[in-house]
Amino acid sequence: MLRDEVNKALEIVKSGGLILYPTDTIWGIGCDATNAEAVDKVYKLKGRAEEKSLIVLLDNDHKLQSYIKEVPDIAYDLIEFAENPLTIIYSGAKNLAPNAIAKDGSIGIRIVKHDFCEQLLQRFKKPIISTSANLSGEASPACFDDISDEIKNGVDYVVNLEQHDRSKRKASTIMKLEADGLFSFIRK
Repeated sequence: MLRDEVNKALEIVKSGGLILYPTDTIWGIGCDATNAEAVDKVYKLKGRAEEKSLIVLLDNDHKLQSYIKEVPDIAYDLIEFAENPLTIIYSGAKNLAPNAIAKDGSIGIRIVKHDFCEQLLQRFKKPIISTSANLSGEASPACFDDISDEIKNGVDYVVNLEQHDRSKRKASTIMKLEADGLFSFIRK
């Protein structure tokens, strides 16, 4: 079942499509984070202004160097010791779709700890966008049933895992990490 869902989602993401998928936090809308056309579809589906940057997922902190010009050493400790899912905003994003990167050149990245996401990322070998599965301005869905039909019908594939999980999930903690190692919390 898991392998089948990973394979189906992989084909969609490879072809520039959008997936609706479970993560280690809330359900997300995802696509190839290096494909500007796919990223544009995410903004259009959500009705979100491109000034609001997106989060990308990676399966391993060793891959950070491929997408961040200079990873502060403390980042690895923050990731390792975080008790809850942690998105870190780094300066100097690179090798990502330009419209996925914030105007100031930063990008939010979460090292995901979730079977489906990890397997999809390992097979895809590139980062994947993860933005909450809601229309811009609406509340983030705590479970699959809270996702609007507009979002469900607007993606190319809905991953058939964890849809019946009623446990209320919350978004990740977001932290901004400066090149000199100073950090501040954006969302706890």
